[in-house]
Amino acid sequence: MIFRNGYLFTASHTLARPPIGWLLLGLLVSGLTGHVGVQAAEAPPTLTVMSSSVELPLATILPEGTVVDPQTGWHLVEQGTDVAIPAQIGSAPQADGEVAEGRQRVLAVIPPGGEGDALRSFQLLPTDEPAAPVFAFEDITDASVKARQGDQPVFVYNHGVITREDLPASERRRSRACYIHPVYGMSGEVLTDDFPRDHYHHHGVFWTWPFIGVNGQRYDTWHDSALRQVFSRWLVREVGPVAAVLAVENGWIVDDERLMIERVWMRAFRAGQDDRALDVELFFTPETEITLRGAAGKSYGGLTVRFAPGSRGETRITVPDGPTTGDLPDTPLKWADFTSRFGEMEHRSGAAVLVPPHHPDYPPSWLTRHYGPLCIGWPGVQARTFEPGTPFAIDYRMWIHREAGDFEELKDVYQGYTRATQAQWQ
Repeated sequence: MIFRNGYLFTASHTLARPPIGWLLLGLLVSGLTGHVGVQAAEAPPTLTVMSSSVELPLATILPEGTVVDPQTGWHLVEQGTDVAIPAQIGSAPQADGEVAEGRQRVLAVIPPGGEGDALRSFQLLPTDEPAAPVFAFEDITDASVKARQGDQPVFVYNHGVITREDLPASERRRSRACYIHPVYGMSGEVLTDDFPRDHYHHHGVFWTWPFIGVNGQRYDTWHDSALRQVFSRWLVREVGPVAAVLAVENGWIVDDERLMIERVWMRAFRAGQDDRALDVELFFTPETEITLRGAAGKSYGGLTVRFAPGSRGETRITVPDGPTTGDLPDTPLKWADFTSRFGEMEHRSGAAVLVPPHHPDYPPSWLTRHYGPLCIGWPGVQARTFEPGTPFAIDYRMWIHREAGDFEELKDVYQGYTRATQAQWQ
């Protein structure tokens, strides 16, 4: 099918009215160019992505100037085939994590296909009926919101303060906010831990630093609470047939002074039979000059996932070189997988944390511990100073799997992830 002169021509060249989504785009284009009347785009945008042996959950921003009606149903149709997959139109972040005006992001899960490094092409086309959302958000307390797919829980984001009342008041990390916990496994098991007895300051999926330098003062969000992460406002709550997207703005606060604007975008893709992708994008804008540094000799400081495993003997950590027998301090890694037995589950499951190729200082240095945490250290043990008003960002994916992680499958999943991050619009 092709678009010409504001109409849709099918393969049989039967003249038909263009779908409402592209009429909207045509009206927008005609308004921007000054032309009178409805003019549809010459051709719908085409997404190219490299072949993969695994599913590719992806989120890609439409080209600048391309705007479609998010209320219309959309799908990606692979050129040369009859493969059509649901596509969800959602908000997109700008460089500082604020919602970008006039920009949209397409969310989709590309099925396996193609061979080698061949490119696959998909056109974004409207459907006759919008697909129903499969996700929902639920405010479970005044401090926490849960994302679920149907009846299956996916994750909880704690925007308000969570306090462990049975800890002594002298425990500096008995209260915390602005973090993800629990993250649920594919069988409903809780993968993450909060207030673990060995390290009370660990809390689910969190992003803190042991050294934060501001105007000659040192702060520590890893162990201490003098500098607090405080919820400011919601940016996005979107659900659809492909993903649930939650975005929030927080502040780094000392007394009543905000030192950093922190914006977090969380994106859970619809589950496959045995796995799910959960993305976390972190955007930071300093309000004053700020220096960050990780722990010497270990490198923790940045994103940490604290798992809640069974015994150490039931835990296996796998990295790109294969399964490890010991912990890895200050070690550059592209990904790491944590597999164990969680809760009352009889089988082992877990999740891998994946680093995209566009990450600063790729690959960053990690600290891995068999008792529970995977810590991505950035900027690492060498301090880095960030100027006020200049945003920076880091992002990651958790690949959650139902069974014990297989080394060859983990390598394929990471290759697929890198290819999804490199998808481009033509």
